[in-house]
Amino acid sequence: MKPPVGSFVVDTRSGRIGVVMGHEGPYVQLRPCGGGREWDAAPEAVRKATPAERAAHADRAR
Repeated sequence: MKPPVGSFVVDTRSGRIGVVMGHEGPYVQLRPCGGGREWDAAPEAVRKATPAERAAHADRAR
């Protein structure tokens, strides 16, 4: 999956939710929703975050 920049996704290998910041080589570059260090995820390990996952993450980030 090559999600668009700005979309919320789940890295299924780490279980982390992030915002797509870009694509570098074969990887999807993600940043935590509340800010922080970017990490690279394999495109096959990324899926769109559900509204419930986004809401739960937003509650934890506060």
